[in-house]
Amino acid sequence: MVLASAICSGLNIAVMSLDLGDLRRKAKLGNKQAKRVLPLRKRTHLVLAAILLTNVAAVSASSLVLDQVLTGWQAGLISTLLIVVFGEILPQALFAKNPLGWSSLFAPLLKAMIAVTFVFSKPLQLLLDKLFPHQRAKLQSRRELGLMITEHLSDSSSELDEDEIEIMRGALKLSEKKVREIMTDIRHTYWLTPDTVLNGEKIDEIKAQGYSRIPIFDHALSRCYGLMLMKDLVDVDFDGNSYKIYDMPLHPVQLVGGKTALDTMFRKFITSGTHLMPIENHDIIIGIVTIEDLLEEILGHEIEDETDRKRSLNKLKAEERANLEQKNKIEAANAEPEPALHGEETS
Repeated sequence: MVLASAICSGLNIAVMSLDLGDLRRKAKLGNKQAKRVLPLRKRTHLVLAAILLTNVAAVSASSLVLDQVLTGWQAGLISTLLIVVFGEILPQALFAKNPLGWSSLFAPLLKAMIAVTFVFSKPLQLLLDKLFPHQRAKLQSRRELGLMITEHLSDSSSELDEDEIEIMRGALKLSEKKVREIMTDIRHTYWLTPDTVLNGEKIDEIKAQGYSRIPIFDHALSRCYGLMLMKDLVDVDFDGNSYKIYDMPLHPVQLVGGKTALDTMFRKFITSGTHLMPIENHDIIIGIVTIEDLLEEILGHEIEDETDRKRSLNKLKAEERANLEQKNKIEAANAEPEPALHGEETS
């Protein structure tokens, strides 16, 4: 009787602690234990009634058996200790560690409990279903999902590596960030106007920038005429010839507001078929954003190509030259002789 009570008590904790949504996901992924327990977990109130009825019957039977052998107070004391320690505390602590495993193991016994107590448990189920209707499954918020994913970093048993975790965390943050937070400011953007003359010298300047797409704006930065792709200029002969920007093929782009969320921005890149979009604020172009900027935000790392490294190296060399020139100026200023005082002669 104590063993039966222990199993009922443990199953009560194990089955009721299983999340129905989690069970469904595991069953879809082929988990055999979840498939075995899911039909029982769906009938929550019927299972609960069957377990508790069986448990009460076992407890009552144990008291009756002991009462025939021992005196009243001895039977009461011993049955209480047996039920509390071995029928409640120990099994609940044990079953709580692996609720799915224990529920799956005793699933046939649980079905037998339902069959035996069906006459009483079914009416209780109908009553409980009416009094406490099933609630919809609660989904985790974006921040909760991010926290759950972050916990995989500190768990050696996780199947996710660090890069996968960073990508998922970055993707979850897309809707919380605006495009103006990752755009390249117009002050640091290389752009041209429609009346710009393209000749050999100008082409060399564009090539030195290392960009594959050049946005074309008006002088007031209120209109974008499109993008000029460097690959469209490959077959054009600029030796001794000059052209205007509007003579070249320009690819249309749409302007995007600075408050656009990054997940929406990602969808715009997919549907528009372009990799660069100008960002506007109050009808003034304030910067540009590329699909590479979005990918870097998801990955959490900068993506550098050959031209990026070259620009970084040139910038570093320029800074070193500027620092050296500044140092030379300071040393030269310190090396100048102090002006002679009145009445003294300089050597």
